Amino acid sequence: MEERKYLTTWKRYIPVIRLHLKRSLNEEQQFKLNITDFESAGDRGKSGYTFNIALENGKVTNNISGSAVARDLYEALKADEAIKAMLQNKSIKISVGKSFMLSIKTTHISAYKEV
Repeated sequence: MEERKYLTTWKRYIPVIRLHLKRSLNEEQQFKLNITDFESAGDRGKSGYTFNIALENGKVTNNISGSAVARDLYEALKADEAIKAMLQNKSIKISVGKSFMLSIKTTHISAYKEV
């Protein structure tokens, strides 16, 4: 397992992610990331920085083990108490595409109960 080289970069984005996460309750949110922040942290080369994270009740439900960028974002999200509270009882999709646009889409979980 490689070191958390994107964690510091994501931590700088936490305040803006927190804001967009709150706004995503009403509509999907998008904002552009600064590609040089990530390139200086580590070179992803051809594999790029694109990823999807699906969260249910604050837990990742898809496989992000192949993406250091996604894993480090999840670590940064879990470390923020305000964000952790916002993730409860919600289904959230966070993705970054080739254009370096981070998208956050939130749907509420109504009948979902952890077994």
